Amino acid sequence: MTGAVAVVTGASRGAGAGIAHALGAHGCTVYVTGRTVDGDGGTIHQTAAAVTAAGGHGIAARVDHGDDEQVAAFFERVGEEHGHLDILVNNAAIIRDEMMGRTKFWEEPLNVIDTLDVGLRSSYVATVYAAPLMVPHRKGLVVFTSSSGAVHYAFGPAYGVPKAGADKMAADMAYDFRDVGVAAVSIWMGSLLTDRVRAIVASNPDKLGYILETAETPELTGHVIWELFCDPEVMALSGQALIGAELAARYGIKDDGDRQPPSYRDLFGVHPVAQQSHVMR
Repeated sequence: MTGAVAVVTGASRGAGAGIAHALGAHGCTVYVTGRTVDGDGGTIHQTAAAVTAAGGHGIAARVDHGDDEQVAAFFERVGEEHGHLDILVNNAAIIRDEMMGRTKFWEEPLNVIDTLDVGLRSSYVATVYAAPLMVPHRKGLVVFTSSSGAVHYAFGPAYGVPKAGADKMAADMAYDFRDVGVAAVSIWMGSLLTDRVRAIVASNPDKLGYILETAETPELTGHVIWELFCDPEVMALSGQALIGAELAARYGIKDDGDRQPPSYRDLFGVHPVAQQSHVMR
């Protein structure tokens, strides 16, 4: 299965960068999309270089996922260069600092709801253009990065609604994909040990060091995605919202420090909501 072609959206930093890096370690060609091309906080070029250093082939592609024409042109490029796509990770999202505070939704600027544009809608658009690169080959995996905020209050509606939407989008797209060999899943990531979070913990280790015990590296999700893609029974999971930590345990994947991060199901009794089987066409 080595040599697979993957696209990870919103991969200049954070979750997307870690997922891309992990897929590179499995020998994937990874298109790294995003808008950040310079600066010290992480860029698509730095992520692409990390993918290549890990053993894959990283390709930086500047794409504004709020611009449908740019997205269409990007996937046309992928088709021209490779003729197919194996893995799409829908991770791009606008997360504004104002939505992460302890404010009421009406106290926040209206633009926090831009998560419905670059986040939920952009994932739909990317998958529309990725599908024709997967369907003819009857093999592919579409992943939506999500979280437990899909089913409980987390930061407010601007955060939770697109997470719930990602879970639903995976379920409904899986129905349309069901006969063509393409799987669509939503993966709940836990608390993530991004560079930003590590810096925050390091600033006050006595108070915040506990985070290191249960949080996941973004790379863990990338390794889980690879195992899903290689799993001959992946279609049985298609359409589901899945907890990344539980998949890691299922596939025998350990995180940094030989840790097995706990599931939100075990920590808080929180779990995905199953879709009903009734179909309307």
